[in-house]
Amino acid sequence: MKTKIIFFTIVTSLIANSCGENVLDRQSTTNVTTENYYKTVDELNSALTGSYAILQGTNLGGREYFFLHDLRSDDVASGGGQLETARNQILIGSLGSTNSVLTSVWNGFYRLIHRVNAIIENAPDATGDAGVKARIVGEARFLRAWSYFQLAAFWGDVPLYDTYAKGFDDVKARTPQGEVFNFVISELNSLQADLPVSYSGNDLGRASRGAALTLLGKVYIFMGDYTNAKTQLEAVKGMGYALVDNYFDNFKEETEYNQESIFELSYTSSGNFNWDADGNGTTVNESWIRSQEYSAVGWRNLIPSDKILNEYEANDPRLKDNFFFIGDKYGDPAAPLTLTADKVQGNSSNFHGVSQKISWRKYSVMYKLDPGGYYDKIGINYRMYRYADVLLMLAECENEVGTGAAALTYMNMIRDRASVSMPNYPTADFPCNSKEEITRAIIHERQVELAGEEVRNFDILRWRKNGKLATEPISYFEANKFELLPIPQDEINTNKDIPQSEQNPGY
Repeated sequence: MKTKIIFFTIVTSLIANSCGENVLDRQSTTNVTTENYYKTVDELNSALTGSYAILQGTNLGGREYFFLHDLRSDDVASGGGQLETARNQILIGSLGSTNSVLTSVWNGFYRLIHRVNAIIENAPDATGDAGVKARIVGEARFLRAWSYFQLAAFWGDVPLYDTYAKGFDDVKARTPQGEVFNFVISELNSLQADLPVSYSGNDLGRASRGAALTLLGKVYIFMGDYTNAKTQLEAVKGMGYALVDNYFDNFKEETEYNQESIFELSYTSSGNFNWDADGNGTTVNESWIRSQEYSAVGWRNLIPSDKILNEYEANDPRLKDNFFFIGDKYGDPAAPLTLTADKVQGNSSNFHGVSQKISWRKYSVMYKLDPGGYYDKIGINYRMYRYADVLLMLAECENEVGTGAAALTYMNMIRDRASVSMPNYPTADFPCNSKEEITRAIIHERQVELAGEEVRNFDILRWRKNGKLATEPISYFEANKFELLPIPQDEINTNKDIPQSEQNPGY
């Protein structure tokens, strides 16, 4: 699925205006509708391609999804005055229900849900290979489950649509968060048999059984159910995944779909980023804008926080894999450039007491080229789930169920990676003589290993909820408000079943 995804949105109805009295009685022979589509497996597959396109598009993976997660974490800080107001509001905790970033992400999830619901509902009557059809529906259900997990974790109680809306009267009230999570769990348990363990060729990038198990483990661990999370994650461990020797191979275009990758979003550098919310388009290939947003030579809208920079232990090579420092080499490895302060705009960081400009290296094209001014041909695939995350979640599960020694084994597998080779736990900085000390080591290891990978936000939410945080990491946090995002005002204004009185607390 590295090739360009093109899909023309299927509509459920068409209202035409004309001077002719009988125009509404005419049947269009060219418009694609839900009544004349989804008739074959090929059409289902095209619709599924359109669903992945939304996942890759601007409202989700292409831009706003990584922003919303990072802005709600302590991994990032403002790069300077160039950071847009709506993004800065989330970063400092002054956001409201009209914030454009959270509205875009909300819309992205529900537009993805709408597309896959149409596939799921219409698939039974489609003709074609039954096995392929089952796989397509399994992928669609995975995308729906992923969307609802994200929605419920971000917003709490959310409308749950298990069929596609056919009109404005089909809106739904909010479903309790716990019921949404239970729906996701039920879906992920029942769809696994329809998803293959692996893909090849043009099918790379589709949701696999390992992706479904990983997501299921994430749902359970978010709920604090470590026993069930451990079961699902151990199943992933038995599916052939492994850590790659070179940590940075997880963030390069040349080493996509490696043995550590469980689920990744496909992007290509052969065209421009087209800023389309749904990932549609017929003239440009699908890149994403992450490198331009975060790179040292770019907009540099977000920079690493002082907290994440100073979290790294001495001599941890992941520090330089994740961040660019002034004086580092970048660009064409055969003729590298030196990063100088005059090439980097915006704010400085405080690293071990020294003020300097430090920028994100992870997912930056600067590892192989000079982006110059504006560069949006970013084809590095986004590794949404990778095996290192699974091992660290397993470490957490083992610690919670009382087998701390096994937890250390999993964490040390991460530190034993050939390109990392850090001292094994316990260490002088992280003794592991109790469950609480092991928890502290797990929190540390997850932050330095998974920095800037959009996991920290949900980690903080679940650790806070389950009483695992020794100190509050978010400076502006207020209980009974910032656990959840506000329901977008556009949703309240247009959904008759969500009155203003049901807005989340504090907003």
